[in-house]
Amino acid sequence: MSDVIWRESPNHTERRGGGVPALVVLHYTGMQSAQRAIDRLCDPSAEVSAHYLVDSHGRVTQMVDEGRRAWHAGRSGWGGIEDVNSWSIGIELANEGPLCGFPPFPEPMMLAAEDLIGAIRGRWQIAPERVLGHACIAPGRKTDPGAKFDWRRLALGGHAVWLPPPVSTSDGLADAERFRRAARTFGYPEDMDTQDRGEGWTSDLMAVWEAFALRFLAPSPLALLGPSAAGVEHLEALAQRWPVVDPAGA
Repeated sequence: MSDVIWRESPNHTERRGGGVPALVVLHYTGMQSAQRAIDRLCDPSAEVSAHYLVDSHGRVTQMVDEGRRAWHAGRSGWGGIEDVNSWSIGIELANEGPLCGFPPFPEPMMLAAEDLIGAIRGRWQIAPERVLGHACIAPGRKTDPGAKFDWRRLALGGHAVWLPPPVSTSDGLADAERFRRAARTFGYPEDMDTQDRGEGWTSDLMAVWEAFALRFLAPSPLALLGPSAAGVEHLEALAQRWPVVDPAGA
């Protein structure tokens, strides 16, 4: 891994509840430049931060010590973890996101991000299924790192999980309860059953579907459609292979 630039952010606290880094959460900055993003992440009035930022040239800036609780996840969850900040390391990727039509992630950035994630995973023994996007832990609220982030590439390098998406796009109705069970087994947040605990696709459950499709069904046409039986089966396969284990014991 290349040299890391250090610029300390004041926006951090002790990890709570015995938390140690057990998740890696990837973000896009959604700002016009890496420097503006770094300035904001180091601004005490902004009350946000991340442990690292990787720019388009592959330069890595560290702002918070890995042992400290950075403020990057917000209201989110994974498995039984509700305070994701206390159990994660946050990495910002300098990408404009919706400001510029979700541009791709350049090769130097991807190489540096892979090296960084690998180093973090080695230091903290973080399993590849615990490398997540902000959209995974905050469905309906966040979409980063976005549809153009190459999760398959990350998985091929051993730093994430991936199964090839199904081909079929017209295979019957999707079972909401089966999807809900698989989503919980895989780790998606628990608040998926408001309004209708029965057969319906509630707004919360649809948000989880969209986060799942964004990551695991692209570039299949299924990613652009609503819930499908093939998609439900795909999440069931992911959940069977990589069921969530809550390090917090919640």
